[in-house]
Amino acid sequence: MINTVIPPVPAPGLTSALMPQCTQDPGSWCATLYRWTNNDFIAQHADVIVGRTVSITSIILIAVLVRWLAHRGIARMVNGATNGAFTALAGRARRLRRAPADGRGSGDAPGAQRRMQRARTIGSVLRSIVSAVVLLVAVMMVMNELGYPLGPLLAGAGVLGLAIGFGAQNLVRDFLSGMFMLLEDQYGVGDIVDVGEAVGTVEAVGLRITTIRDLQGTVWYVRNGEILRVGNMSQGYAVAVVDLPIAHSADVEQATELAGATATARAAQDDIAGDVLEPPEVLGVDRISPEGITLRLTVRVKPGRQWAVQRALNGAITDAFDDHGIPRPMLFPTAALDGRAQRQG
Repeated sequence: MINTVIPPVPAPGLTSALMPQCTQDPGSWCATLYRWTNNDFIAQHADVIVGRTVSITSIILIAVLVRWLAHRGIARMVNGATNGAFTALAGRARRLRRAPADGRGSGDAPGAQRRMQRARTIGSVLRSIVSAVVLLVAVMMVMNELGYPLGPLLAGAGVLGLAIGFGAQNLVRDFLSGMFMLLEDQYGVGDIVDVGEAVGTVEAVGLRITTIRDLQGTVWYVRNGEILRVGNMSQGYAVAVVDLPIAHSADVEQATELAGATATARAAQDDIAGDVLEPPEVLGVDRISPEGITLRLTVRVKPGRQWAVQRALNGAITDAFDDHGIPRPMLFPTAALDGRAQRQG
């Protein structure tokens, strides 16, 4: 025969004594959690658990909502900038931009593409910053609700941030410089720039590195924090400068008129007519040296086309001077001098 041990059943008065006092209120969280879990500790701390759970849930929901609203606002700004609704970032560039010679207004296409690239880059950076800030604030508020002291944590984070700042100060400087370059529209992809050591065409613009390819084909990776000054040769318009050396014995007035007429006729030809924005202008005598006299001629052209126009005008004016017998400095023999030498020989 097997003896069965039956546990004693506590008396009703003893059961009420072992139960938390708060369970006597049937509508309280204590009674509800005790009924669900039958755990004294959870029942005794029911108000704290429920209150903190509600607070933490509210913090998380508000953080998600704030992040979503901020990202939505940034996306609307980026879309407006790419569609031309917001012009603050590229206002100065558009004011300097000249209409093309044919008057069809097609010269704004590179500018629109450039605004789109810059706006998207800035939007991506702003979204990352907003997400990081919202996450950090939410985590700190949750830790505060859980009872963790934030003072030592903030002190440790400050020391850690200071150490990282000293170790990565160049990275921070490159990042900030890249942000300001994008905001101020100092240069963009396709621009011809002079940043000191490197002169060439910008192939890529990042928050830390700018990639430039020079005339010899060498690719330069320039840190944004190391760029102290930028010379942009492709923003708005460019000027083709043509220096014309003539001899001291030359008729300056005749050479000036001939240079102006030749440059005007050459600028009207089809190969460079689309690049010229204004008629050529002969400024006159620019320099007098022991070797001869230098005349200067300028013409306003589209960005990046100044060298092609300059070469074309140089060739046309040189041929015109030789055809009309304009004497050149001794360092520049001309056909007239060669013919004179043959006759004397």
